[in-house]
Amino acid sequence: MQRITGFKKRNYIWITLFLFIFSLGLHWYFGWNTFVNEEKEHQQTPVVSDYVQQMMRDTMENWQSEFLQLIWQVAGLSFLFCVGSPQSKEGDERKEEKLDYIIKMLDAENYKKLMKEWETKYPKK
Repeated sequence: MQRITGFKKRNYIWITLFLFIFSLGLHWYFGWNTFVNEEKEHQQTPVVSDYVQQMMRDTMENWQSEFLQLIWQVAGLSFLFCVGSPQSKEGDERKEEKLDYIIKMLDAENYKKLMKEWETKYPKK
């Protein structure tokens, strides 16, 4: 059961990996068909090493211009947000202080009890 739960928690990663591998496979498959047709037009025999070199160049061009840029914008910035870069911490402490103030104003009698209870249940990291 633990294994299935772990898989379900990471479905986004698995789906993204599948789509990446699938699209890369299609890119190389259709690239091979185009390469063979171009070689036939020039009355040459298709050579696999020439094809691999050409496809690696094309793949890396696409990778650099599209994928790495997107990775940095989405994954990189998400990572910085999660680890708590100064830009992402902008309001956490401020929000907590505001919430504490609101709770204190709404239920002054139970405020300390609630704070102690929540500190035990949700300790600060």
